[in-house]
Amino acid sequence: MTAQHSTIATNRKAFHEFSVLEKLEAGIALQGTEVKSVRAGHVTLTGNHIRIEKGEAFLYGVKIEPYTFGNRFNHDPDRPRRLLLHRREIGRLQVAAEQQGNTLIALRCYFRRQKVKIEVGICRGRKAADKREVLKRKTADREAQRALAAARKQY
Repeated sequence: MTAQHSTIATNRKAFHEFSVLEKLEAGIALQGTEVKSVRAGHVTLTGNHIRIEKGEAFLYGVKIEPYTFGNRFNHDPDRPRRLLLHRREIGRLQVAAEQQGNTLIALRCYFRRQKVKIEVGICRGRKAADKREVLKRKTADREAQRALAAARKQY
């Protein structure tokens, strides 16, 4: 990652629970001290979801801790936050979310040119057997990479 694209938080559980069909970048509307708290890295993405309401996208379940020095200017850490997307993107997300089994989830929070961005994923839930299969595949790939690395060291 470059200095212009640094990750603040990642929703690692989402990659285990869901298979990501498509990713999209969105801005997020923050208020006052929330920006300073995000810069300090006090963001929790686990257990979030995105809803489309009245033509706008809202992010629920993301916790931004109150800023330590914000006193009375702090905001509710669990409030819904508006995502900044173009109308066409919102329409595409709404169509995808209405399909059976799909859900919208925030996968990652990061800075891009000093602006806070959210990576939105159109996801489909995995069954337990699918999760085991993915873990087996990852383990096999990792072992193959180790074997190749060991073979290169010998030469």
